[in-house]
Amino acid sequence: MTEAEKQEKQQEYQDYVKHVTPTHNLFLDMCRAFVTGGAFCTVGQLILNGFGQAGLDKETAGSWCSLLLVLLSVLLTGCNLYQKLAKFGGAGTLVPITGFANSVAAPAIEFKKEGQVFGIGCKIFTIAGPVILYGVFTSWVLGLGYWVLKLCGVLG
Repeated sequence: MTEAEKQEKQQEYQDYVKHVTPTHNLFLDMCRAFVTGGAFCTVGQLILNGFGQAGLDKETAGSWCSLLLVLLSVLLTGCNLYQKLAKFGGAGTLVPITGFANSVAAPAIEFKKEGQVFGIGCKIFTIAGPVILYGVFTSWVLGLGYWVLKLCGVLG
């Protein structure tokens, strides 16, 4: 292969890469994320206000709100709508409670064909597992530090 042919092939490849690489509009992506995340938060606030007006105390209303947002996220994931919403809204779907519920439900749904133990049981926490582990471990380390400081008389 001559040098001219190599350069021509390389140019063809560069043109192909340019053609298939998606282009992103940062401002539009940020607007979509803001609207999507805001919609999740608005739904959560409506649920919270509704339970508050129904006479529940703030803590109980908050618990029901969290429960319903997790349920909504899992239902959207199960109906394959959360993925479409994530494609549109990007980071806006990472609102903590709904995004976390999706990260637990999606692997469980995806690997259910492999069975209860090796499918769902092993794969359900592939994404959320490290987050849970980090939270538990950090809590343990901070609790141990607090206990040591309390024993030394630094904390009252």
